[in-house]
Amino acid sequence: MSDAAIGTSVLPRVEAIVVGASAGGVEALLTIFTAFPQGFRLPIVVVLHVPDERRSQLAEVFAQRLALSVKEAGDKQSIDRGTLYFAAPGYHLSVEQDRSLSLSQEDRVHHSRPAIDYLFDSAADAYGPRLAAVLLTGANRDGAQGLAQVKRRGGLSIVQDPAEAQVATMPEAAIALHQPDYILPLHGISRLLVELERSAC
Repeated sequence: MSDAAIGTSVLPRVEAIVVGASAGGVEALLTIFTAFPQGFRLPIVVVLHVPDERRSQLAEVFAQRLALSVKEAGDKQSIDRGTLYFAAPGYHLSVEQDRSLSLSQEDRVHHSRPAIDYLFDSAADAYGPRLAAVLLTGANRDGAQGLAQVKRRGGLSIVQDPAEAQVATMPEAAIALHQPDYILPLHGISRLLVELERSAC
């Protein structure tokens, strides 16, 4: 669905947003999240592929730039409204049925740990139709299967327009696998997520 159609469509009531990104992801995430208003109330859980041999500075960098509360995800941490969680390097991040976060060191998926598919699959199981999933720029196929699973469970699937993505491989893989509910540029994704928050709260 196009950017122009956002305002005219009936949006589902979602309880959480999950986001996956790889190459070019920091800039894409900042573009989306810096447009969020103060008091944005939906929780957001993000897997961004980062090297796992060093500690991530993502939470600190984003906390300085955003109106949201930003944390690195911890094991058994409950998911709070209005909070952005980043996966820690070297650990898969999943959502449990009780809406808490879980870290694990199972095998890599698409050469990645954390893997986007891992997060998306578990969040789809936990939230079903109350989930919105966003797949952004990236250089591999991670996230395509997970995004399709979100849609199968009734959730909303959103893909960055490959023509705008810094690296189009990841969005193109998702579009090849299933028809996302929305294919949008970053400003359109940001606007859609704000609208979802308004309709949910």
